[in-house]
Amino acid sequence: MISDETWAIIEPLLPSTQGKGGGRYHDHRPIVEGIAYRFRTGCPWRDVPVEFGPWQTLWKRHNRWSGDGTWQRVLEALQGQADEAGELDWTVAVDSTVVRAHQHAAGARHHHTGGGAELHDAAGAVAA
Repeated sequence: MISDETWAIIEPLLPSTQGKGGGRYHDHRPIVEGIAYRFRTGCPWRDVPVEFGPWQTLWKRHNRWSGDGTWQRVLEALQGQADEAGELDWTVAVDSTVVRAHQHAAGARHHHTGGGAELHDAAGAVAA
């Protein structure tokens, strides 16, 4: 999924796996590919194929790296490389479509004619 060229840019930006205690510390590459798979397909974390590693590991690393700025560094590095290669088009499109809200959501005047009591009377009249 991730090319060797792209991995060479991403790998140095990820936290070191040296000295990690506890159980077997999973290599970053399948984890990153599993996270990419999850977002590309839109599947729940639990449905990511097991060849990427335990779904809990994928989620924990994604969550940790989102909070510590790792993903931001990866994004900036990949964008920088693509921009240098002329592969990015920084043109921004602005949509000028007008969407109108319903009159009740748009601050239209409210006509209060008695509230709940009036509604109960009307319901009783229909039933009679």
